[in-house]
Amino acid sequence: MGVQRPVAALLTALLAGCGPATAAVGGPPPAGHAPDRPHPVAVRTLTVDPTGPRPLPVTLWYPSEGGRVAPGRFPVVLYSHGLHSLPELHSGLTTRWAAAGFVVAAPTYPHTNLRARQFTRADVRHQPADGWRLVRHLDRLDRRRGDPLAGHLDVDRVAAAGHSAGGFTTAGMFTSGHSARLRSGIVIAGGALAGSFAGPPAPLLFVHGTADPVVPLGVARAAYDRAGPPAAFLSVLGQGHGEYLTPGRPGFDQVLATTTDFLRWTLYDDREAARRLPVDAAGPGLTALHDRLHP
Repeated sequence: MGVQRPVAALLTALLAGCGPATAAVGGPPPAGHAPDRPHPVAVRTLTVDPTGPRPLPVTLWYPSEGGRVAPGRFPVVLYSHGLHSLPELHSGLTTRWAAAGFVVAAPTYPHTNLRARQFTRADVRHQPADGWRLVRHLDRLDRRRGDPLAGHLDVDRVAAAGHSAGGFTTAGMFTSGHSARLRSGIVIAGGALAGSFAGPPAPLLFVHGTADPVVPLGVARAAYDRAGPPAAFLSVLGQGHGEYLTPGRPGFDQVLATTTDFLRWTLYDDREAARRLPVDAAGPGLTALHDRLHP
C-alpha cells in the first residue's frame, strides 16, 4: 500500500450521533458493571453436540478468583479462528479479553481448523450456524445446576469476533432476524458473507492491516460500507494479515485497547470506554484520527 511506517490507526468516530449499543439493538440496558481491575484467567474445554454430525470442540477463557469462577455475570464473546488455525493460537488476545471481564468462547470449526481431516474453505458458510449453536449451548450451560459456570454467563450480552475466515464467520452471524442478544461484532482481517448485516443494527468494529496480502484492504472496506452505521474501521498501517494480534508486535497494544474498550462499551454500556476509543487507536508515531461515520 506504499505505507512504510510500522503501524498507524484509522478509527471511525462511533460516538457522534450514535447512542449506546443497547439503544441500537433494543431491549433494556445491560446489568452489571465492567470490572475495574484485571482478573486472573482460567480455561476450560467442552464439546457441543459431541455425537452429532458436526461436533464442535470449544475453548472457554473466563475470569477467575481463588481457583473458581469470579463472582458476577459476564458477557460472552464468541471468537472464531481463521483457516488452518486453532483457538489456542489466538490466546494472546482472548485471554486479555477474559481478564477484562468477558467469557470468551472459541469453537474449533470442523472443516477449517489446523487439524481438520477433511479441510475445505467452503465450509465457512456453515460456521455462523455453528456459532449460534454455541450460543444456545452456553444458554443451557448457564442454567445447568451444578456446573461451575452456571449463573455466570450473561448470554443476553453477546459479541461475535473473529480473524480472517473467522471474521467472515462473524459477519455472517449478523443476518436478517438475528437475535438481539448479539449486541456487537469485531471483524478482524475479514469481510462479509452473503446476507451479512441485513439484521437489526448493531455496532461493528473492523480491524485490518493495510498491507494484508490474504484479504485485501478493499474487501474489508466494502464490508464496512455495506454494514452501515454504527460502525468503525481501525486500519493497522503497513501490517499484513494478523501480525498485530501477537503480543509485542507493532499494533498489538492499539488493537487490544481498542477492541477491549469496544467490548466494554457495547456489552457493559461503559460510556468511559466509548470515549477512550479515539485515544486507544493512537500512540507515538501514529497518524491522526479520521472520521468515516456514515451520515
